[in-house]
This record gives sequence, C-alpha cells and structure tokens, in this order.
Amino acid sequence: MLLSLYRTLTTLGAPLIDAYLARRLRRGKEDAARFEERRGRAGQPRPPGRLVWLHGASVGETLSLLPLVERLLARPGLAVLVTSGTVTSAALMAERLPAGALHQYVPVDRLPWVRRFLDHWRPDLVLWCESEFWPNLLCETAARAIPMVLLNGRVSDRSFARWQKHPRLIARLLGCFRLCLGQSDTDCARLQALGAPQVACRGNLKFATPPLPAGEDALAALRNTLAGRPRWLLASSHPGEEALAGRAHQALAARHPGLLTVIVPRHPQRGAAIAADLRDLGLTVPRRAGGESVGADAQILLADTLGEMGLFIRLCPIVMMGKSLIGQGGQNPLEPARLGAAVLFGPHMDNFADIAARMAAAGAARRVDSESALAATLGNLLAEPAQSAMMGETARRFAQDQAGVLDAVLAMLTPWLDAPGA
Repeated sequence: MLLSLYRTLTTLGAPLIDAYLARRLRRGKEDAARFEERRGRAGQPRPPGRLVWLHGASVGETLSLLPLVERLLARPGLAVLVTSGTVTSAALMAERLPAGALHQYVPVDRLPWVRRFLDHWRPDLVLWCESEFWPNLLCETAARAIPMVLLNGRVSDRSFARWQKHPRLIARLLGCFRLCLGQSDTDCARLQALGAPQVACRGNLKFATPPLPAGEDALAALRNTLAGRPRWLLASSHPGEEALAGRAHQALAARHPGLLTVIVPRHPQRGAAIAADLRDLGLTVPRRAGGESVGADAQILLADTLGEMGLFIRLCPIVMMGKSLIGQGGQNPLEPARLGAAVLFGPHMDNFADIAARMAAAGAARRVDSESALAATLGNLLAEPAQSAMMGETARRFAQDQAGVLDAVLAMLTPWLDAPGA
C-alpha cells in the first residue's frame, strides 16, 4: 500500500520534484554540468562486459567503497560504476576513484528516471552501501532480476523505530537484496527483525579504508609555519559547532600561548559565513579557501577547502568530531584514528554508535558531553602531550583492528562475482 502510494506521489509530483531540484541547483547543491544524470541520462557510455554498480549516498559511504572498487577492478573483464548523490562526494570521487572506474550521480527516485538509468547501464551486480533505501530504485532493479547485496548495512536507533511502524514496506525493500551484510551484530539483528531474508556480519568496511591523503608540499609548508604552536582540530563541523569551538579556544588561549584551533567545515561553501561569525567573537580567522596566510596572530584557521582533511589531521594531535555535540549522527572517528590522533566526540554519534562505543571502551577516544567538558578535556590533553600521543597510538591500533574485513566481504560476494554473466 505505502509503496503504491509512494510511486503515485513520485509520478504525479513531477512538477514539485522539478521545482525542488531547480532550487537545489540554484543553491549549489546540484552539479549544473552533470544535472541530467539526476534524471537518469548517462554522462558516459557503458563499458563492454560485466558491470558491477556500487552506490554510496555521500562522502563517507563512497570513501568506504574505494578499497572494494580497487579489488573489483583487479578482476579480469569486470567494469565498475560508482554512484552517489552529492556534489562533494562527486568531487572526491573525481580525485580518488581508481583509474578505470566510472562515477555517475544516482538518479532521483522517479520511475522514468530510474528506468532510463537501468536501461543504459544494465548492471550485472549491485552493491548498495549502508542505509539509503530508495523504493523505486531498489524495486525496479530487483524486478529486472539483477542481484543486489547490501554492504555495511546500518540501522540506527531512530531508523529502527521508524521502520517498525512500516513493517511491510521495509520488508519489501530489504527483500530486494539477496544478502544483507551488517556493520555489526546489532545491525544484523535489526535487519533480520525488519525482514531481510539473508543476513551476515563480516565486519565494517570503514576499517578497510586507507588513511586520508595529504599533499606532501602543503604538509611540509604548514608544519614549518605552525612549528611550536599547540593546536587541535574540529573535523567536519556543522552549524553552531564553529562558534562553540571559537569559545573553547578563548577559554584555553591564556593557558596555552600560541594556541591554534583548526576548523574543517563539512560544507566548505559555508566558509564566508563561518568566518564572519567567528570574527564577531573577536577572533582572528584566516581562510584557507582565500589563500590567507596563517600569521602568528591567527587564532582560528578555517580550512574551508575540499579534500584536505587528511592534511589537517596530520597537523593536529587532537581531533574533535563534528556533528556530535550539536546535531545528530556524528562523523567517522576512524579517519583521525588511522593517523594517530587523540579522538574526541560528543554524545550524538548515532551513525557510528558501535565504533564510538568500542573506541571509548578501548581508550582510543573520549566522549565529551558539553562545551565546558570539551574545553576541559582539550586543556588536559594540550597540557600533557605524552598523554595525548599515547591516546593517539591507541586509536591507531584500534583502527587497524579489522584488517581482514575486505577479504571477508569479498568472499561473501564470490558467488555473484564468479557467476556467468554476473
């Protein structure tokens, strides 16, 4: 019933969907040069032979797929297509997708656009990452008897409660998958309770992701510029968190001379507004996007650029995860952990609940529940560099804990990868 209603609404609501997409385009949330891909019109020809289509919603999901993409490309005669839905993920894929793999924007979930996409690409196997369940796309793919596997399946507390109110719909959507691989035992239990026909846990693919890259020249230059200055990083910040970091900086600056707070916003296009807010607090804020120099008087370095998170994690021994004190869901704490940073996060880590809990239990991260707690914890770690370094090394070892997850996932995919015409 709900699926039929959804299909009717996405059909009759075409003018509203067009207006919504046009608004997103004006706000820079859609790619003008590739906008037709969102309507299912391919921007590239389909390569010959077998094609595996992998989908990740945004940056985190697509990055977690990169090691798998590399392994798939090593198989003779196999082509790889990766889709995502955001401009930032497309930009990162342009930089990091291995040679030979293709990227397209996922079509908006209207049946004509979904069918146009599938008619062109004709995938032989679909690997769907995490929890973005688009009903038309999933059901139309399954109706064509294309095998689908859910990778790194995740069901948060909120999603589980919401889907339990619509058991028939979620059972229908999960029934599109031949196999659902959960991130954790909890995710597997929830997927099974919601109606997934076959469930298994082989670990979290985020553990297989390599460390974020950094340009050697930029790293050397900034290390020279910032030499001797204590510093910490707010990673992937969201609205409200930048001002919070600015106030924390002001609370700590007198006790830690030369302190530099680095902020990497999740959405770099917010850079001008963030800088204005921080300057209203009386802070000196050079912007990386504007090429502004980081002088001795700089208090906040606003790294409002794309693809430089690895650079700034390497420069900062302490990293606070964004979207975890203000907002919901958190950001991936394994990114700083892989590079040996001491990791902090707030109480809202729903998107990484299992990893966050395990890191805290292992001493690889600390939870801070308020602005004052953040300032106090930062102060302690800045005052005790050896303690911070020990915590960072514990985090590094934790991030290496599931080194075999990629092999385990590939073993589960073998029946479809080896099947004739799969």
